[in-house]
Amino acid sequence: MSLLEQLAHTGSEVERALNWAAKGNAEYSALAVDRALELLDLTIADPKNKHRLKEITRVREVLLDYFVGSNEFASSPARWHTYFHAYGMAVALRRHAVSA
Repeated sequence: MSLLEQLAHTGSEVERALNWAAKGNAEYSALAVDRALELLDLTIADPKNKHRLKEITRVREVLLDYFVGSNEFASSPARWHTYFHAYGMAVALRRHAVSA
């Protein structure tokens, strides 16, 4: 998968985590966070992403801070939506361009 696709999939899990947290289901939210972290770890391990490691590892750090830490970076659901939405849209646009 491309980096765009990898981060779009991660974003889907972050969206699930945020949605479950908003519904008060901490267990399901934590499971979605675990899946997002797993996807980020796979993205970090992918050699073709070595030029973007700083950004990807920072996303991982801030994600952990938001969901399990003290939210030192002042993240919010709106900021997570904004960040990952761009990747989802890029993948959708790329797929549309290929199928057109």
